[in-house]
Amino acid sequence: MSFGKVVIVGSGGRMGAMLLQRVESCGIAGCGIDQPLDDKALGHCADADLALLCVPASCIADVVSRLAPVLPAEAVLADIASVKVQPMKAMLAGWSGPVVGTHPLFGPTPARKETAVAVVPGRGKQAAGNVIELFTAFGFSPFRTTAHAHDKAMAVMQGLNFLSEAAFFGMVRASEKLKPFMTPSFKRRFRAARKLMLDDGELFTGLLGENPYSAGVLRQYRRALSSGSAEEVAGLLANARTWGELIESEVR
Repeated sequence: MSFGKVVIVGSGGRMGAMLLQRVESCGIAGCGIDQPLDDKALGHCADADLALLCVPASCIADVVSRLAPVLPAEAVLADIASVKVQPMKAMLAGWSGPVVGTHPLFGPTPARKETAVAVVPGRGKQAAGNVIELFTAFGFSPFRTTAHAHDKAMAVMQGLNFLSEAAFFGMVRASEKLKPFMTPSFKRRFRAARKLMLDDGELFTGLLGENPYSAGVLRQYRRALSSGSAEEVAGLLANARTWGELIESEVR
């Protein structure tokens, strides 16, 4: 294994705690630190081979400024934020050593088939490969991409998915008058969206603002919603069915 010691910054969070457990299960020296990032906490980074930031994207620049003076020059700095363009800029600007961006495309209790991790090489010839090796040892399925390709995709997968559900349920907000008319398809959609709206709403609202491609996807969505004729809707349905056939095996 390429990393002798891994420090999880933000180990008090659910993702940070899960990743620290994975580090330790691989027999790697792991250490978790969290707020406050005082001298005692930062001292654990002095011999780190990898510092993995499990903190909100909006906090990364500040956290990097605290870590940079204590990290060894050859240590890899990486993050797991759900956006990549801005966090990569912050890490590359604040740290002169190796940098890698990652995004586990799952939550703290991933299912067996839901283990994909986007890996964005930043600086350092071997750094991304070493991080991929580590995530593979965790039982994950890492793949390489770029920050811009990642954020374009997440503007749809996270941003548009959340926004369309919020718009739909915001428009048909709870009403006793609607209950007698609930169809099975409506109930399925409600069950699928419940956690997204109740538990993760603030998270995804923040991600919409942090992703530079959200506005463009929103404009495309507005154009799609403006389709009013049966012919235009049929065209949307044809595209939707093509997409469904493409990924059907992935979502079973």
